[in-house]
Amino acid sequence: MKKDKIIYWIATGIIFLFDTVMPALTSHTELAKEGIRHLGYPDYFRVELTIFKILGGLALVLPFVPARVKEWAYAGFGISFISAFIGHCVIDGLNGQTFLPLVILAILVVSYIYYHKIQRTAPVTRVAM
Repeated sequence: MKKDKIIYWIATGIIFLFDTVMPALTSHTELAKEGIRHLGYPDYFRVELTIFKILGGLALVLPFVPARVKEWAYAGFGISFISAFIGHCVIDGLNGQTFLPLVILAILVVSYIYYHKIQRTAPVTRVAM
């Protein structure tokens, strides 16, 4: 159980840092704006994506967030990483930058798997009615 929690928190921490903290701190920079323009997206999408990444990252790391909300956060991040891979592949072709979203997606999958392992072994609390 302890090993599962360590793996979960390392993977989730990487996702949180890479896809929540970094966008929150850098989405307003000229480099980020140019990156969104380069892929053909309007500027408001950059703001929208940043807001959802922050909310999704918080949903993953905060323990009191309901499991169903965490599932939606995992789904949103998964869609985001797959879309980033496709966008970079179509615009830039296959290169190192193209595969980075798939590496982060693999880390997200590890987080997801270990989240469910921990949930299965967690004691069930019943609420009396």
